[in-house]
Amino acid sequence: MLKGIDPRLTPELLHALAAMGHGDCLTIVDANYPAHAAARGTPWGHSVDFGGTAPQALEAILSVMPIDPFDPERPPVQAMAQVDASETPAPAVAEGLPLIRAEGFETALVERFAFYAAAARSFVFVRTREFRPYGNFILRKGVILP
Repeated sequence: MLKGIDPRLTPELLHALAAMGHGDCLTIVDANYPAHAAARGTPWGHSVDFGGTAPQALEAILSVMPIDPFDPERPPVQAMAQVDASETPAPAVAEGLPLIRAEGFETALVERFAFYAAAARSFVFVRTREFRPYGNFILRKGVILP
């Protein structure tokens, strides 16, 4: 245990977060996402397991990782849009929206295959035990200013 660190953040996840640089992306995925296969092409090389839901992973990660608002071409937070209701956030995403808004950001809903393409450029995949479909987020790491 570490003081002031969310105990849901495993040593490997903390290591991955610390290894990420400004502008690197982290993808939080649900249990249905092909995380292991997708993660093979990332700098981290494999997915990192998180023992809770996607919103719980989001909450834990946001407790230590800043979000990058500085790239006008790419949204700093993205979520996978539902195939049959692309304008409505999936339940797991909707549950995470207040956490993202508390950080001062909105979430861009991204079509499924565009999400896969964006996620493929991530530094690391965090595989959750989120069983609700479309519970997937991409977060771009920011900087901590003095």
